[in-house]
Amino acid sequence: MIKFLLFSLSFSHVFSIVASQALPSYSGRNGEWQLLHESVGISAMHMQLLHNNKVIIFDRTDFGPSNLSLPNGICRVDSSDTMLQTDCTAHSILYDIVTNGFRPLMIQTDTWRSSGAVLPNGTLVQTGGYNDGDRNIRSFMPCSDDEYCNWIEFPQSLIQRRWYASNQVLPDGRIIIVGGRRQFNYEFYPSSWNGVIFLDFLMETNDQGLENNLYPFLYLLPDGNLFIFANTRSILLDYNQNMVLKEFPKIPGDDPRNYPSSGSSVLLPLDENDAIIEPEIMVCGGAPRDSFIQAMQGNFIRAISTCERLKVSVPNPSWTMEDIPMARVMGDMILLLFHNVNNFCRPELGTAGWELGRGPVTRPIIYRPSDDVSNWRFSVMSPSPRPRMHHSSAILLTDGRILVSGSNPHVYYNFTNVEYPTDLSMESFSPPYLSPEYGPIRPRILSADEKMGYGGKLFWLSFQVQAYLTANVLSVTIVAPSFATHSFSMNQRMVLLKIAGVTDIAPSTYNLVVAGPSRAEIAPPGYYMLFVVHAHVPSYGRWVKIG
Repeated sequence: MIKFLLFSLSFSHVFSIVASQALPSYSGRNGEWQLLHESVGISAMHMQLLHNNKVIIFDRTDFGPSNLSLPNGICRVDSSDTMLQTDCTAHSILYDIVTNGFRPLMIQTDTWRSSGAVLPNGTLVQTGGYNDGDRNIRSFMPCSDDEYCNWIEFPQSLIQRRWYASNQVLPDGRIIIVGGRRQFNYEFYPSSWNGVIFLDFLMETNDQGLENNLYPFLYLLPDGNLFIFANTRSILLDYNQNMVLKEFPKIPGDDPRNYPSSGSSVLLPLDENDAIIEPEIMVCGGAPRDSFIQAMQGNFIRAISTCERLKVSVPNPSWTMEDIPMARVMGDMILLLFHNVNNFCRPELGTAGWELGRGPVTRPIIYRPSDDVSNWRFSVMSPSPRPRMHHSSAILLTDGRILVSGSNPHVYYNFTNVEYPTDLSMESFSPPYLSPEYGPIRPRILSADEKMGYGGKLFWLSFQVQAYLTANVLSVTIVAPSFATHSFSMNQRMVLLKIAGVTDIAPSTYNLVVAGPSRAEIAPPGYYMLFVVHAHVPSYGRWVKIG
């Protein structure tokens, strides 16, 4: 099953300009797949890109041994583990984008269906899990001596158990942790004076016996408040005052979109060039109501085949709906570098849960949200040779590829005599913009400041491009690396910056001055990937620290 990739922001005005420039034709216009590893030893239930171009990947610990040993005879000893009290295999790895190598990491307690976010200093904070890990916090700090970096665990550091919760980085660098199974509340990391705060909305959206409000979709909005979507409903929350400021209309169709119905969602890119920034939420796919019950009885219902968009800051917000080429549940939506959205593969039938998905969809879809609605805004990409079912993940990398790994719809790793065997492979998808034929118009960043400030503070970089067209087709984008699990990329965020000036300094070489984000509500503090995009073709990313 291929997840849904959201790749593009609006560049309809660029198409008309570029069309007259006789761009090279692209024979691989549907993208390309590459197998990176036949097995990395674990299934990628959770993934997070770090600012040293390493990717943290981890599964759960309560199913028995993985297919990757811990180094140097190390074993995990956990008397509370439900399967193996002594386990000498790894359930987490650190993957190196540059070398394509990986090494095992040590997790002590169960991280099943947990959440995470990256602090402003680049430390990954992972929250919760299952069994003896459900109130634990784990951190991973990238370090210069990479061979010795590993997880650090802080037992019982959460006030409430967090299983299927969602996280969002806030303007002050704190992390808000919302919901989870039978948790109708939220808390903060670091913990705040008011502890756990009850939220009626989470109880109201809980379908008895089915839930359909787990892993709620969270987005920090430019006004500093939090958008929360759960089941079919959404609210605007002032988390400092614990006050619901607004409830938005229900999503059309009354079909739930959160786990286990498991649609996917993104905040469309924010553009600092707009006089008024109007945030817009997009929700795609999922399983119709009662699909979980039907799948448990062997009846696998076709997934939802629509996407809905909501402009949350207009006076009378309402959802707009579009049909998508292929229905899917458990898809991953990823913001791409020319502001489009990519929806990656997953099943067409059934719902999330053990053995409850069927009919893998192996073709990603690219959606162009800025194209005129009267045009067909979806493009179907090349198929992956590997079906990706439950418990796989996908993230954007600094070189513009999408990293995809994992698939395990079974309680244990199961490789034989099943319809969809556990898949521990890792592959990458190269969107059409990475074609070598676009080399002449692909920018290459030569140098850039390492830090970027708020308030429109100026930021300098230089870049080269062989066939520079015009400043009208040039943009600078920052992208927050997301924590991906269960069809939701937490903290995924893309911002288009204002260009203050472009100067020709040498043949095919240019200085570029841009204004930093106007405020932390637009781009919370932390590390971002920075890209120069020229005529829809992005450079490789550079890491920049904001705040």
